[in-house]
Amino acid sequence: MTEITRSKYILGAIKTGVLPKDAHRIPEIVSLSAPEDRSTPIQFWQLFSVLGPERIVAIVGEFYTRVFDDEPWFTSVFERVGGVNHHINTQASMWADVMGGGPYYHGAEFRLSFHHTHNAHQLMNAEGAERWVKLMVQALDASEEYMLGDPRVRASLNTFLSHFFAKYAEEFDFQNLETFGDTNPSWKRKVNFRSMTEDAIAALSEDDLRAGLEDRGVDVSQLSNKQDLIRKAVIL
Repeated sequence: MTEITRSKYILGAIKTGVLPKDAHRIPEIVSLSAPEDRSTPIQFWQLFSVLGPERIVAIVGEFYTRVFDDEPWFTSVFERVGGVNHHINTQASMWADVMGGGPYYHGAEFRLSFHHTHNAHQLMNAEGAERWVKLMVQALDASEEYMLGDPRVRASLNTFLSHFFAKYAEEFDFQNLETFGDTNPSWKRKVNFRSMTEDAIAALSEDDLRAGLEDRGVDVSQLSNKQDLIRKAVIL
């Protein structure tokens, strides 16, 4: 599921400007390993490389403990499918698969679609979505110890969950009014002017030039056009 979900997310994120147009060709984005630079967001298909299976299971466990302690109208839908451990194992397998861990979730997209259409259809509406998100946010808040002190992990998890919720809202025709919290910020290209030729610098877009100079602590407010930006970058 990693490859399919990654491709769909990247296409959507390019349209909204969260990822650059050439995101499919940028190793830091498509890699299954999270970047060590904490100024670079973790894409959700890189989360397995950070969390590993045990932490993923622990976070999912926090969620389903709350699900099975909730009101009967909500809990009963899950109980008909299986007990709490069944749901923890199944959901954690899906998360691990999408998050870059390999084929943990047997049946992949067909199985996921079948589950929501046939097993969980009673909750695929605004009321069910509201309760699901409320419990998941509580679970994430309680799972800080599993996120290794890296704030990028929570933003990446929120991005992952928001992506799937938008998908379900469209498929089951309900308004997607819920939020998990801050998601990944827009990806910024890292520009090292010192390793670039003057021609390579000149080929950068004005936005990339400005971002690269700002990353170096340069005040670009007085650089009014691309040629000014190029000259400053070449000096660096």
